[in-house]
This record gives sequence, C-alpha cells and structure tokens, in this order.
Amino acid sequence: MTELPDYAILKTKLKLDDAVYTKADTPAEFPGGMATFKRKFAESMDVIDVKSNKIDTRVYFIVEKTGYVRYVAATGSDEKHSKAAEIAVRRLFVKWKPATMNGEPVRYLYTFPLSLKKYD
Repeated sequence: MTELPDYAILKTKLKLDDAVYTKADTPAEFPGGMATFKRKFAESMDVIDVKSNKIDTRVYFIVEKTGYVRYVAATGSDEKHSKAAEIAVRRLFVKWKPATMNGEPVRYLYTFPLSLKKYD
C-alpha cells in the first residue's frame, strides 16, 4: 500500500490501519457499473471556479465490507476541486457490491483519477 503516490496524506485521512486491499479477486462494484458511477459522480459534483487550465485530482475512498463508502480523501493540484470531489463522492450514499478475496468481503481502497482541462 505504501506504493500509492499519496500514501503519506492518505494515512492521515483514511483509516488504513485495518486491512485494506487495493487489489482483490473481485473489486468493489457500483450498482450499474463504472459508467453509472461516473455519471452520478459528475451530477453530484458542484461546479466551481477553477483558476488553472488543467487540474489533476485523485479521489480515494474505502468501500467497506458492508458495501458502504467511508473515509473519502482527494488530493490534487487544486484544493477547491479536491474538496468538491470529496463531497461529490459522499453525496452518492449508495450500497456497492463489496470487493472479495477468497469469497469473503474485504475493505477495498478505490482510486478514481479525475482530470479537467479548460478549452478557450
């Protein structure tokens, strides 16, 4: 897990002391799949005024064994955008299909890269 690019920040924001998987036999799955997750995420994200032309944000969250999301953190080049991304994930209060290892549900760290580029 220490190979994550933002590990130092994440260990302060996410509860990584308990076993968390970044790879699983079956990864956590949003109801309707990733296309549905991306659409709902975009719908729940606030429009913010961005100063730079390009923003790269990584959103991290843990899908618990129960299928519910907890401990959301986002890192990136624009703090306002990162905060808005965290809030957007928290607004999607929906039960995921939990990740599994050897047929058992496990805590799963989901990483969602998010990029924005302004076109003039």
